[in-house]
Amino acid sequence: MNINLTLVLQSIAMMIFVWFCMKFIWPPLTRALEERREKIAAGLAASDEAEKELNKARVEAEQIIDAARQQASGILDQAGQRGHQIVDQAKQEAVHERERQVRATEAEITQAQNQARVALQKETVQLSIAGASKVLGREVKASDHEQLLKELIA
Repeated sequence: MNINLTLVLQSIAMMIFVWFCMKFIWPPLTRALEERREKIAAGLAASDEAEKELNKARVEAEQIIDAARQQASGILDQAGQRGHQIVDQAKQEAVHERERQVRATEAEITQAQNQARVALQKETVQLSIAGASKVLGREVKASDHEQLLKELIA
């Protein structure tokens, strides 16, 4: 065979092969590459959106945490105030109870004093009557009088 004819036939075969590839193989490859490019672009866009959402969620979480800290601080302050109120109330109740007990004790002491006075008055009356009967029963002498007083005192 002739070299020129071989080159021409190979060129024609090559052109047919190139046309066949461009007509039937190249478009599906191009579409596949384009779909892949779109998927990658969509993935990157979703990634950017997710990152924005994550940052937004972090900001919201920080705000919620700050609000919770403030609320916890407020609750602790209220608990401290309530504790002080309870202590103050207990002190006041203790003071009132002490005053009530003091009044009750003073009343008991006054009652005991009154009973002692009454008993002392009764005893004094009995001693006076006993002394008068002894005095009237005998002659009164100074020495006898002193002796009677000593006996009465004893």
